[in-house]
Amino acid sequence: MEENSVRITITILDAIPSAEEFTSLIEPKNVPAVFHGCVNDWKASSKWNPSTGGLDYLQGLAGASTVEVMLSKTAPVFYGDIRNHERVQLPLSTFIEYCKDVSNLATIETEQDQIYLAQVPIMNTEKEERVQIGNLIEDIQTPRFLKTKTLASINLWMNGAQTRSSTHYDPHHNLLCVVSVDLWPPSSTPFLYPMPLYGEASNHSGVPMDEPDLSLHPRAEHLKKYSQRVILNSGDALFIPEGWFHQVDSESLTIAVNFWWRSEMMSGMSEHMDSYYLRRILKRLTDKEMNRMLCKTIPCVSEKPSYEESDKKMKVFGGNMLHDLEPCVLKSLHELVSLVHDHVSAADLSNAVDSSSTSDIEKTTEPKKIEISELYYLEEDPVANILWALEPLHLQKMFLAMLHHFPRTLEGLVLHLLSPVGAEVLTRKFDEMDKLTNEQDRNEFYRAFYGVFDDQFAVMDKLLNRKESFSCQAFKNVMDRFLGIKVQ
Repeated sequence: MEENSVRITITILDAIPSAEEFTSLIEPKNVPAVFHGCVNDWKASSKWNPSTGGLDYLQGLAGASTVEVMLSKTAPVFYGDIRNHERVQLPLSTFIEYCKDVSNLATIETEQDQIYLAQVPIMNTEKEERVQIGNLIEDIQTPRFLKTKTLASINLWMNGAQTRSSTHYDPHHNLLCVVSVDLWPPSSTPFLYPMPLYGEASNHSGVPMDEPDLSLHPRAEHLKKYSQRVILNSGDALFIPEGWFHQVDSESLTIAVNFWWRSEMMSGMSEHMDSYYLRRILKRLTDKEMNRMLCKTIPCVSEKPSYEESDKKMKVFGGNMLHDLEPCVLKSLHELVSLVHDHVSAADLSNAVDSSSTSDIEKTTEPKKIEISELYYLEEDPVANILWALEPLHLQKMFLAMLHHFPRTLEGLVLHLLSPVGAEVLTRKFDEMDKLTNEQDRNEFYRAFYGVFDDQFAVMDKLLNRKESFSCQAFKNVMDRFLGIKVQ
């Protein structure tokens, strides 16, 4: 089962905000926003327009400049992984010549369909030596709401044929002008199967969006619930917060410019705190994953169960304590006792079956072993399911009944049938129980519960080990779902 996240709505603004409004009201929300007509006043809006001779104008500005273009065999989709493309040097004027008349591209179709001018720096404060077409800066203006930002780079994007970027996120805030974009919030990361964090394309999704293979990426079936499409017209701009996955579709002869800048949060993070933040975030994601692994609710059955089959194993279910149990609690008790005697051998119990039940238990077949060490999900474990379905105080009543009537069966349950997910469920139920009882009652219950076992500390250690095994599996899931790393 997948977690249900709240759908985040993209903001649409006709009025261009001030720098103060953007910094205080829009940027901190980390939600995309569209600004209609944001760059209408640029010189580039008219001078670069292909329908009014813009390509001739750009070709004149290009001069002898050489740019790096992406060459890909997977066009029109361009993947960020260098295994799927190569970057080649090409005179900018030559690329523009290709774009001038798409109808005449038949002679170079095998080349042109694969070429994309991507992320060519107009300005780059971090790597000034990479700037290849700095003279284009005269035709664009930094939007007023970014005036207070320290820009990392301004880039040119251009294509002569229809193109699509692979789904990815950026480590900077991004203002993108003139394209069609599909967006997914960072919370949808598990459904996008991110590339391994240690890989060259770690900010890219591993799912081909056109035809996702659900046999390879089963979680991808949830993507449409999270996806939102934004279509920009000439002069519009889109704010894409850092971490938001996006897939950019560009029609033929599209020219776009984007601005990247570091977020206030990332700028304010001191490096000496990195390891702490990493551990805090991983712990929070692991806790959330543990809850996801337990996100199954089972109603407590209130009708009076039939005892005929259970009585074959336990002829006398006597004692006032048993008769005082609620029907659903009594049913759960029957099911647990049956599970123990169906799946735990006499050797494992090692004379642990109490005298009140041994005379009534018929062992006609070899017990079916359950590999409890491999059970991490609620739906896989019948014992964990039974414990999870009971209210905390009902669970307490059931255990007190087992302590009185079937102590060795309780011992067999905890020592031999409590899986990692079962240990997590049991300890959570104990925590809930503690909040509903006073200190004296709690102490008496735990004294009686652990008193069943010959070595109480060994039992506590076993419970903790299985509980930590459950947490470890949740951590492995986090590494896979969010970082694309499979931990053995």
